[in-house]
Amino acid sequence: MILTTHAIIGAAAAQIFPTRPITAFFAGFLSHFLIDSIPHWDYKLLSMKEDKNNYLNDDMILNDKFLIDLIKIGTDFWLGIILSLFLYTKLAGSDPTIILLGALGGISPDPLQFLYWKTKSRFLAPLQRFHHYIQDGMHFRNRPFIGMPLQILLNIIVVSLVIKFF
Repeated sequence: MILTTHAIIGAAAAQIFPTRPITAFFAGFLSHFLIDSIPHWDYKLLSMKEDKNNYLNDDMILNDKFLIDLIKIGTDFWLGIILSLFLYTKLAGSDPTIILLGALGGISPDPLQFLYWKTKSRFLAPLQRFHHYIQDGMHFRNRPFIGMPLQILLNIIVVSLVIKFF
């Protein structure tokens, strides 16, 4: 899933705990893995180096392509944060702090993945294994015309449910 979807869904999950900020963050965090288990599309990262024999050796190379990826990821991140805040404050009247915490929780496993790639931390390795396991084979990588509409539909359904029930 792209970060925008993770932010919107994470913010939705946080709505379940409107007075518990830490729990709201972790609801968003858990939502990341839940929706990553659904077949989905991710945009290609140009600086990504995949090890076909051992995914724990994957990495992002810090080169000129990384700057392009950083712009792409940054745009995706901010779009997710802004849309989450707009949709849930304007349409559902939700607390912006809870929305922001849920959105950040929903996004956070991906930056932790990057941190793992750069440090190969034993502390982050179990999370990296789980993250890979949960979405292994769940990609429409070369089929954006299937994967993108499914993510848009998922977002519409979730936002509609939040507006209706919260």
